[in-house]
Amino acid sequence: MGEVLVLMEGIEKTFPGVHALSQCQFELRAGEVHALVGENGAGKSTLVKVLTGVYTKDAGRIFYKGKEVEIPNPRVAQELGISIIHQELNLMPHLTVAQNIFIGREPRRGIRFLLNEKEINQKTKQLLDMIHLDLDPRTKVADLTVAKQQMVEIAKALSYNSEVLIMDEPTSALSDAETQELFRIIRQLRDKGVGIIYISHRLEELKQISDRVTVMRDGRYIDTVRTQDVTIDKIISMMVGREIYETSRANPENASQEVVLEVKNLNRGRVIKNVSFNLKRGEILGFAGLMGAGRTEVARAIFGADPIDSGEIYVKGKKVDIKSPRDAVKCGIGYLSEDRKRYGLMLGMDVETNIVLATIEKFLGFLGWVNKARVRAEAQSHVDELRIKTPGLQQKVKYLSGGNQQKVVIGKWLARDCEILIFDEPTRGIDVGAKSEIYKLLNDLAESGKSIIMISSELPEILRMSHRIAVMCEGRITGELSASEATQERIMQYATMRENRENDARYSSVSVPDATALGG
Repeated sequence: MGEVLVLMEGIEKTFPGVHALSQCQFELRAGEVHALVGENGAGKSTLVKVLTGVYTKDAGRIFYKGKEVEIPNPRVAQELGISIIHQELNLMPHLTVAQNIFIGREPRRGIRFLLNEKEINQKTKQLLDMIHLDLDPRTKVADLTVAKQQMVEIAKALSYNSEVLIMDEPTSALSDAETQELFRIIRQLRDKGVGIIYISHRLEELKQISDRVTVMRDGRYIDTVRTQDVTIDKIISMMVGREIYETSRANPENASQEVVLEVKNLNRGRVIKNVSFNLKRGEILGFAGLMGAGRTEVARAIFGADPIDSGEIYVKGKKVDIKSPRDAVKCGIGYLSEDRKRYGLMLGMDVETNIVLATIEKFLGFLGWVNKARVRAEAQSHVDELRIKTPGLQQKVKYLSGGNQQKVVIGKWLARDCEILIFDEPTRGIDVGAKSEIYKLLNDLAESGKSIIMISSELPEILRMSHRIAVMCEGRITGELSASEATQERIMQYATMRENRENDARYSSVSVPDATALGG
């Protein structure tokens, strides 16, 4: 590791009702990958937003290459050589990939107001080739998957040739293969002397990619350690201030045989092909598969978010016609989307409103007046139940951490008291402490008789939580496993079923030493 690029001392930041950072410190050296970890709400994102000029610090000092600096806005940070890839995508969907990457820096033709689209596309293609992303620079971002949008964000950050690169949950939407490709890029940048701040809840990644780890808790600096000198258990202990024992859950075969949801021969274009399955009362049915397998598409079709070409859906033995999410909710189906900000929340509204959003009619009184006391009591009960960290019910959701935003969406469907709940990546972007709470919540819901479909990109999570597991490959369900039958290797065999048929010798025995981050 080389010279100190960034030194932050005594950083303070306060928001209304929240002391987000208290006497925080951080050091980044040239040619190192420095992981920054902590539970949701620990202050990680706030600290890097101070460094990148998104937030102005209330107190403390920032040194860049030994010189004290003030960073009042993101443009100053970029001019210094500091770039960030935000956890939440920051792209403009109506523009092309190339236009997003070079927005505000577009090459011009002879006449100033004419853009040189050819040069923009050529430069973008060079960046995309660097990260091995086969993508037309002229493609609109709105037409890309979440994973490809994330890779575009990475390409955009690389375009600045920054000396400090901050990555906030960069692999949250990437497949295992894409993650390894990202790690290759990170090592390449590190070897060139770039300092990288790496924020991730996937602690197993830290051992692969980081040199040092700094731990934060409740807005305070806890410690900095060399990655090779510390165990994951020790990092978790520092993060949460207590030991978390994640013992394997006993997954008995579901005792109830009552089928509450049955899907027959569901088809939609090329993404859903003749999908059939059932869900029993009190059961957690896990959906596994590689990126593009069609799991989210099936969930959206059942919820009425996307139209189907053919197929039948039965709820409690009765055939239902679901053409919109409103129809699904009336049938007792709730859906927690993997993209909570786009489909699950109204970011400009408060916690209370978001929680009762799907069930406001039950709080209407005489002449349609909303019973505010009942609304407040309902929202508060779910804030307490889910341990949502918020200064109050009137706090706007956009100011909550990612994990707490996720809990608000869960609270919304609990308020609706849906019998069938579809959780699409319920723990994406959530720290280990909050994950443990979500797992307990899902188990409690199942034990109370709720029926749950859980889509997850993390195989250990699928194995730990599911009574049964349906595995998809290229739009089809290629296998179903009971909890006692399921292993990572067997799931991967079904998840690559098409390749198995094409090349039996190659896939007759699948061994996957690290398959904890399958794509969505």
